Amino acid sequence: MNAPTNISAQTQNRKADHIRICLEEDVQCDQITNGLERYRFTHCCLPELNHNDIDISTTFLGKHLSAPLLISSMTGGTEQAGMINQRLAQVAQHYKIAMGVGSQRVAVEKPQVADTFAIRKYAPDVLLFANLGAVQLNYKYGLDQCLRVVDILEADALILHINPLQECIQSKGDTNFRGLLDKISKLCFKLPVPVIAKEVGNGISAAIAEKLIAAGVAAIDVAGAGGTSWAKVESERAENPLQRRLGRTFADWGLPTAECITTIRAIAKDVPLIASGGLRHGLDVAAAIALGADIAGLAMPFLQAAATSETAVSELAEVLIAEITTVLFCTGNTTLYQLKHSGSLQRIE
Repeated sequence: MNAPTNISAQTQNRKADHIRICLEEDVQCDQITNGLERYRFTHCCLPELNHNDIDISTTFLGKHLSAPLLISSMTGGTEQAGMINQRLAQVAQHYKIAMGVGSQRVAVEKPQVADTFAIRKYAPDVLLFANLGAVQLNYKYGLDQCLRVVDILEADALILHINPLQECIQSKGDTNFRGLLDKISKLCFKLPVPVIAKEVGNGISAAIAEKLIAAGVAAIDVAGAGGTSWAKVESERAENPLQRRLGRTFADWGLPTAECITTIRAIAKDVPLIASGGLRHGLDVAAAIALGADIAGLAMPFLQAAATSETAVSELAEVLIAEITTVLFCTGNTTLYQLKHSGSLQRIE
């Protein structure tokens, strides 16, 4: 009788641990990078543009965004997480950028914390993404639970995050990934909102992206390596030396974000593509867009700002927008479409 309560308490404690560890410990990848340092924009000293004419707006999954930015999935399920989500949502609304929330499994197991995810009241016009672990489809989750998390958020799409490495290292992780693609496919055709497949910092290869797209996934979030290492995060939470060792061994495991973008775009010209994984400023965002992404997601910078104040989040959004705009101006491009097709981003040999 007490099992569901115990599971929900464990999930809620894990949420609190993740926020604390990401804010207080060094959990960034040690050696692997996002791969964007291998590219450089060609500076245009005579852009022949009026800076005021630059337009960095775009559309994603049919919804208008004032900038190609996604506040990536982070948290929910605790009082602190609820405060963070509220601050992020209010800023997302003000700047008309997209936002995702952290895994809502805790809200399914413990409905009384669902309000920490219920941010539509703060962001009535924003593109919002609900979130569940794909592997939960092998642990008695199905259409009903997915509909539940979409309804909590009044979401425009559902992210299914795919995290085999994290589950291997996490205490009592869910590691049965057998037959998951077929279940994802069935969900894609039953759910009334689009499904986005997302990694959590180890990247999605072109081969797997191709399978996910064929299964009916509407968009891909590459979530490549080079930023926060969830192997290191789980190592910090380890309950025994084995888990701690695993987390350290696999701290730099994965595919760099830049590689994920270019290889997926090479085999899927039109799939809506989100670049995330180690992006830290607007120059990274612009480079990811120039490589072929449609929008770019950042998590750690927004988490750090949101833990401070709503003002700090607003200041970060302002800086990111200014940095993206500066890239367009200094490469002689007026729009993101022009930037993508300008050839101004060159690989450094």
